[in-house]
Amino acid sequence: MSSSEMESSSDSGSPDRHSLRDEKLASLKRLAYGASHEINNPLANIASRAQALLVDETNPDRRHELATIYAQAMRGHEMIADLMLFARPPLPQLAPCRLSDIAADTLRQMLPAARQQHTVLKLEAPETEIELHADANQLTLALGALVRNALEALQKGGQIVITLAETDEFAIMSVQDDGPGIPAEAIDVIFDPFHSGREAGRGLGFGLTKCWTIAQAHGGNTYVDSTVAPLAKIVLAIPLSPRT
Repeated sequence: MSSSEMESSSDSGSPDRHSLRDEKLASLKRLAYGASHEINNPLANIASRAQALLVDETNPDRRHELATIYAQAMRGHEMIADLMLFARPPLPQLAPCRLSDIAADTLRQMLPAARQQHTVLKLEAPETEIELHADANQLTLALGALVRNALEALQKGGQIVITLAETDEFAIMSVQDDGPGIPAEAIDVIFDPFHSGREAGRGLGFGLTKCWTIAQAHGGNTYVDSTVAPLAKIVLAIPLSPRT
């Protein structure tokens, strides 16, 4: 299957739709890079000041308040770090790797969270090894972000299926869950760093943005496969060989 055939296999995977989305995300990259620098320094000052005040504070209530200030400043700092990954991602360190190893590492990392909420994690892979030249650490991070997104959508119970496959040009990793699905109006925005389909207070949509950023850095792509609706399935396609 060629790259064009792969993209046309899903309504949300059409080249025109990908192009519009990628142009929008490229503009958000520029915004994110500038905003990150402006916001990070004040957050660092707040965190360091709260930490310094904690050293000599003996009042339990004030210690709790200072600890809360520090924790929230550090939470903001972590969000800025995610924005910086989106705005200026590190170059992939390409090396021979196997998709099965990436999936196995991801499962090891995600199993504790899945067990805690009684969600079944299942891996479907061909008997033949799928080998590619890629950054295995980055792809593990990207696949983990897809699984974490599915876990948060399910919240409790359900099943998540990781499927490995390949075409003539691409290694394919997909994550499908039997949760509430992805609304049609959200398909074009779920990879935006400032989008969250979850209730307020549960964080921004940086996980899927990480996945898109890593896919782009490898010359690949990620998209929603709407052919399985109402189930939710997100596909990560990475070139088997580096693109020149």
